[in-house]
Order: sequence, then structure tokens, then C-alpha cells
Amino acid sequence: MTKQPAILVLADGSCYQGYAFGATGTAIGEVVFNTGMTGYQEVLTDPSYRGQIVTFTYPELGNTGVTPEDEESDRPQVKGAIARNITYIPSNWRSRQSLPDYLKANNVVGIAGIDTRALTRKLRSLGAMNGGISTEVLDPQQLLEKVKAAPSMQGLNLAQTVTTPRVYEWTEPTPSEWEFMEATPDVANPLTVVAIDFGVKRNILRRLVSYGCRVIVVPADTPPEKIMEFKPDGIFLSNGPGDPAAVKTGIETATALLGADKPLFGICLGHQILGLSMGGDTFKLKFGHRGLNQPAKNQLPTSDQRVEITSQNHGFALDGDSLTNSVAQVTHLNLNDRTVAGLEHKTLPIFSVQYHPEASPGPHDADYLFERFVNTMREQKLAVKTAS
Repeated sequence: MTKQPAILVLADGSCYQGYAFGATGTAIGEVVFNTGMTGYQEVLTDPSYRGQIVTFTYPELGNTGVTPEDEESDRPQVKGAIARNITYIPSNWRSRQSLPDYLKANNVVGIAGIDTRALTRKLRSLGAMNGGISTEVLDPQQLLEKVKAAPSMQGLNLAQTVTTPRVYEWTEPTPSEWEFMEATPDVANPLTVVAIDFGVKRNILRRLVSYGCRVIVVPADTPPEKIMEFKPDGIFLSNGPGDPAAVKTGIETATALLGADKPLFGICLGHQILGLSMGGDTFKLKFGHRGLNQPAKNQLPTSDQRVEITSQNHGFALDGDSLTNSVAQVTHLNLNDRTVAGLEHKTLPIFSVQYHPEASPGPHDADYLFERFVNTMREQKLAVKTAS
């Protein structure tokens, strides 16, 4: 097989020579790295990666091919993919297509054959930065000019580019063969959850259904009055891409919903938006948290203070100091860098986490958070019924 030349150029001017896989062309975006050893298809289709070029630190990519059941959205969301070695002939009984063919069909540019260890070390030392992959612009200086013209991730509202354009109901639970916590839903008394879609992953919606929720998904700019028309038992704020501080409408909606007397649960971008609505600030991390082995600890004195190994994917974080005098309290910390990993309201049934408890891919340590959300809704519903 003749390999087509491709180059990767970073905003600092460094250039990496490799060969193309997937589509041909030019892709410009923020270059980040993911340390997971599995789950590349979930990563590629996760809307939280919108606008980014993902470096996979695991040296082999594509060994298990791709299958429609593993997609987190209806298509790849990344701008591009970077790998050390790429497999063209997958070996897995579930595979329906090779990764290069999948990316080519979805017009995603990839580059392989570069030293991803050196690239990751650079991103860790200098921070995530814009870069470009090209199979057509092979002059590094020309490609660098395109990279420098691209906007910074800071200040970008990308949630609006990935949210659903219409309201819909999600009814599919986690498939029985993949069920890992034996959730026991109360079928006779379903709970209605309105999920605000800032870039939601399908497996998050599946977990909510598995725990007995009727899930109504609404666009990111849905007004709070419209959300309350669905008479929800609880409201979920999803994960998503971009700068949380730029999602102005989402923050305004979350602020209004604080007074709705309904349980609220946020994940990732939804966690950051809830934090902003409760008086906090966010900042851009140097290189972000993207992987399956991030340790997070519940630090509240009333908790068991256990350490959870979590799946994370974010480039921004809440400033813990900004929450000192707010209505929120920090519940979890990331043990690698002490950044905020969880919050809860001091008096209302509202909580959120920076990590992904649905863990697709990743460990299942935090799946109990879905159960906590469901139990909170049931308690709230019972209290209202008893009072009336």
C-alpha cells in the first residue's frame, strides 16, 4: 500500500512528518491528547471533542475496527486524529468497518507514523495549542499561517454547534449484555428528566433510561419556561465542547432553574455551567484531562471520602476559590492537580461532577451518581405528594 504523505504543524512552528489515514485534505483545530488505552471510537464521536484534533497516546489505533453500537453521536466530532500506528485490517467479531475507511467516509483527516510520545510531552510542557494536519499543504510555513489564523478555544461557544435542533425522547437503555450495575428501575413510577443537550453522549442517556427515567432531550437554548412545561421530576445538564463561560444562554437557563425547586444534575460542561450559575468562575487548563484513569476524591467530612477512578474529557475547570462564598460547596477534587471535580448546592438538591460516570469508555466507579439523581428525584416527588 502506497502511503500518502501528511504533515502536522503546531502553532509554535514545530512540524511532524507522517502519512495520511482517513480522508485527505486539511484540518485545523486545538491539538490535545487522550491517554486511554481503549475506546477510540467513543472518543472520536464524543461531541465534547468538537473543534479538536486528538492525539492518541496508545501506540496502536484501529485494531478492533468500528461498529455503529459504539458511537456516542451520529458521526465523528473531532477535526482530526493523530496516531503512532494505524491498523487497516481490524480483528474483532463486532467490527463492521476499518477505522481508516470510517474516517474517510466521514471526511475526517488523520495522520499516523509520528512520534506521539514526543508530541504529548510537548503538549504537556507548552500546553494544548492549535495545529493543523494536511495532505495537500505540505509546506510547513504555509500550513502554519492557516493554524495561526484559527481562533483560540477560549471564548468559543461550541455547544450550539452540536446540540440537537429539535426536542426528542430517548428510550434506549444500556444493552443488557453491557449492563454492569444491574440498575433496578421502578417501571410503575417512571421519572421524567429533561436533558439539556450541550453535546450529550448517548451512553449518558442510556444510563438515565436504565435507572427508570423517561428522558426528554431539548436544545441548548431552550428557555427555562419551556423546560418546565414538560413537568420534569429532574433536570440534567449534559457534557459538551468549548468554553463554558461562552455558553451565555445555558448559564442564564441554569441560573433560572436554581429556583425551580427541582433536582439538577450536571456532567462535565453541565457541571461547569452549574458552577457558573452558582457564582463560580472557570479557567482554561494547561493541557486538560482526557483519559480513563483520573483519580477523584469526595472530600466532604460527612462522606466516606473514597477515591474514584474516573473517565474525563475537558479543557476547562471551575476555580475552587471563586466558589468560597457562593451557594455551592466543592465535594470532589481531582487528586492529580487538586482541581474541582464535583459540586453540590448547600441547600438545594443540585449536584454535578467534572467526570463522566457513564464511563464509555472507562471505569464504572461513579455510576452510583445516576442512582443518586434518581433517588433525589423520588424523595422530592414523595415530599411534594406528602405535603399536598
